[in-house]
Amino acid sequence: MSGATQALGRSEAEAIAHAFLPSRWYGNRWHYYYSRAKLGSDPLYPGVIDALRGSEAPLLDLGCGIGLLAHALRGAGIVLPYRGVDNDAAKIAQARRAAGIAGLHGVDFDLVDLATGMPAHHGSVAILDVLQFVAPQAQDAILDAVVAMLAPGAKLVIRTGLDDGSGRARFTRRVDALSRVLGWMNAGPERYPNADALRARFDAAGLQSEFTPLYGRTPFNNWRIVATRPVASTIL
Repeated sequence: MSGATQALGRSEAEAIAHAFLPSRWYGNRWHYYYSRAKLGSDPLYPGVIDALRGSEAPLLDLGCGIGLLAHALRGAGIVLPYRGVDNDAAKIAQARRAAGIAGLHGVDFDLVDLATGMPAHHGSVAILDVLQFVAPQAQDAILDAVVAMLAPGAKLVIRTGLDDGSGRARFTRRVDALSRVLGWMNAGPERYPNADALRARFDAAGLQSEFTPLYGRTPFNNWRIVATRPVASTIL
């Protein structure tokens, strides 16, 4: 995979976005247009699909938003059990509605505030565009918790900006801050992870990790990070 990874094709994006149309012609179409644009422009979903292909471990999607990852996985033929959690009740309601319309099976969405505790899970974990919005101390606690959740052979898949001093990093911070102002995110950026610190954390936990640019044709400093627990590994 390279930084030029493509987003989903137009027809694939449109097929998923269709589930987010309002029930009446005059209803609010914001989620429809957002999902169509997001899926058709961001290489995030093909990147995560690539990372999880062949895995059968249940997936916990932390900060799932309106549940686009579940749709993308099912569209790619990946049928592992999926649970998405988010602290935004409106997004969870929309995720449940769209999953029902699309007829997604083995998919659940729950309202969970990670600040009050992590859900129980044993399998793979996805944390997509979330870590930078979490306070540093809580960010470390989340990483420790999700590493402990990984079953042998399971994967932790993270998409995040990195604190590398680049122009892309500065642009990413500005846009993330704007997302808070506009109300799409209910928190502003706190701390972008440092690649060396993440590698050291994963090495200490016995995980095999890889860091891949995942910004495609966008101006953002987005990276895909995959940390895998070897099949022969045990959690101490």
